[in-house]
Amino acid sequence: MNDKPDTETKNTNDDSIEQLIPVDELVEEAIAESGHKTHHRGIYLLPNLFTTAGLLAGFYAIVASVNHQFEAAAIAIFVAMILDGLDGRVARMTHTESAFGAEYDSLCDMVSFGVAPALVMFNWSLTGLGKIGWAASFVYVACAALRLARFNTQIETADKRYFTGIASPAAAAVIASLVWSGVDMGFGPENISKSTAALMALITFVTGIGMMLNLKYHSFKGIGTEGRVPFVVILGVVLAFVLIMIDPPRVLFVIFALYALSGPVLGLWRRFKKKGPAPQ
Repeated sequence: MNDKPDTETKNTNDDSIEQLIPVDELVEEAIAESGHKTHHRGIYLLPNLFTTAGLLAGFYAIVASVNHQFEAAAIAIFVAMILDGLDGRVARMTHTESAFGAEYDSLCDMVSFGVAPALVMFNWSLTGLGKIGWAASFVYVACAALRLARFNTQIETADKRYFTGIASPAAAAVIASLVWSGVDMGFGPENISKSTAALMALITFVTGIGMMLNLKYHSFKGIGTEGRVPFVVILGVVLAFVLIMIDPPRVLFVIFALYALSGPVLGLWRRFKKKGPAPQ
């Protein structure tokens, strides 16, 4: 009779038990400063609350667009954008960064800045285009997913000062501010012409592709958090807030459209600078 324990059966049972562990008993493995592996039970509450609130805002944008409340949907995407900026900063300030939080944030970003903007734009202007409309929206969603996947795989090696391709929150802001501006001017699903809808489809398609382009975009990380900044920067921030308060939809669209164009423009400028002037 063989008294040797069945190792394979034991491992299988252990895997089954781990799959039944509830979320509040989640054990996350991390590397301590000493280099040794440590295990943390549970998840950090504060940064994940901000992430969940951002997910709620993105979900609300989808629901609002289905009910033709497009201004509320666009504003909800901007709320999600603000919350997305806060959760990471809160995690760093409170030293509650975790692999779980990073993965959760990425999944929520897919909803708030991938699916939500595409559906808001589709419900506002692209339904009349048939297959072309939903194809343009799908391209945006697919590019957002690919953009987030690429970002997650390069997060340890990428230059923190720059993004490769338009960041998904900035791309979402272009779409949301465009819809908000259109609604503010009285356009809606009932009175958008075919030519205007085609232009919206083109902008949605190009914005989605922009997330996948191999172009450098300034991340603005570290500005205002490390060291001092010139006084003129504070004046610029105040001026930006004043302009946004005067005409939020159009000013936001101009800001984020210029940011989206900055990648190709700076890319061409760097290429021209690298080549230098033509020989005489």
